[in-house]
Amino acid sequence: MPQGQVVTVPADGLTTRQRRNRPLVVVHTGEMKGKSTAAFGLALRGWNQGWSIGVFQFVKSAKWKVGEEAAFRALGRVHEQTGEGGPVEWHKMGEGWSWTRKKGSEDDHAAAAAEGWAEIRRRFETQAHDLYVLDEFTYPMKWGWVDVREVVEVLAARPGRQHVVITGRDAAPELIEAADLVMETTKVKHPMDAGQKGQRGIEW
Repeated sequence: MPQGQVVTVPADGLTTRQRRNRPLVVVHTGEMKGKSTAAFGLALRGWNQGWSIGVFQFVKSAKWKVGEEAAFRALGRVHEQTGEGGPVEWHKMGEGWSWTRKKGSEDDHAAAAAEGWAEIRRRFETQAHDLYVLDEFTYPMKWGWVDVREVVEVLAARPGRQHVVITGRDAAPELIEAADLVMETTKVKHPMDAGQKGQRGIEW
């Protein structure tokens, strides 16, 4: 596998191994589909390394079913039964936290988002997982339900070796600045442009 060559070597006092193994903050943003898909692909690689995976979805609806959830829950059972891979937890952090916002008032959603973020903070403190997927988490920050500056500070201060992947459109500039890796999905073509709706196995 190609190893790649670094462009610069910072004078941070770290060895190559220490720098290579430092925990990362990854942000997947942009208008096009594929942000969560890429995050779950990363989580699959982590699971294969034996990492504890924690998925926290700030989702369109708590009732919304996605294929990735079923697959990761199955992988969690594989780990429990055989020891292969790593443990998996999958949490839908409330209902209507993302862009549909159908049930409850905005105050209800804001309180639910804050509660979900508080739970994630507690898990950072106890180093509960090796990899956190905070799916659609840019939206609570965009709407002011979770303070961006606080998120950046907590991410910077998290102990141990805990990787974090955050997905969603319109990532805040402060979050982008704080991240180690940022990708932006850009639409070139989409089936919806030709009137085609989502389909099984592609969108869910």
